[in-house]
Amino acid sequence: MTPSTEQSATATGIARAAALFERLDVATAITTLEPVLAADPGTLDGWLLMARLRLAADQAAAAFDAANRAIALGPENPRSLASASRALSLLGRHEEAVTMAYRAVIAEPDNAQWHDRVAWALIAADRQFADAEQAARTAIGLDPNEAHYYFTHGMTLDALGHTDQARQALLTSLKMEPENPVAQRRLAVLNGEAAREPESKKRGWRPFKRR
Repeated sequence: MTPSTEQSATATGIARAAALFERLDVATAITTLEPVLAADPGTLDGWLLMARLRLAADQAAAAFDAANRAIALGPENPRSLASASRALSLLGRHEEAVTMAYRAVIAEPDNAQWHDRVAWALIAADRQFADAEQAARTAIGLDPNEAHYYFTHGMTLDALGHTDQARQALLTSLKMEPENPVAQRRLAVLNGEAAREPESKKRGWRPFKRR
């Protein structure tokens, strides 16, 4: 197989896996992408997609491995760093998760997604909630039309004990995305209409939007 033919096969395989992911067929997307990466392990886009797929499948260790492969190919790629951060949060390695999230921000400071990842890394770590709130506000400033960022802001405000402000942030999120069940549930908790989750489950907070 010539280099150009190999590149074409890699691109086609990644595109197929991405299309399956869009249809929420995560398991088939993973099995489609695995042989592509085995044949061409030097594809950054392939490892980035695999990290996202493994996260979607709740396979944190495998997601971290895929993200690390992507980081080796593109050390300053913010998507690689953010995927690694999220995987580390799920693995309970919170200091490393926060560091990776800040590295993504440094690599691409004008992208709201990475500030949002900082906020969630800090929420998962149960610390520095003021910094998490600042990161969430920065994300909103960069992309004020994304419902998810108001949800994140609401979570950080709740963690700080600012219940009324948290409620307003969640209401804003729901105005933009009224059918979101996670935001609905959190608002119900703030309104006293639903019980808070135990602290052990709270550590697993994660954004409702897959990134």
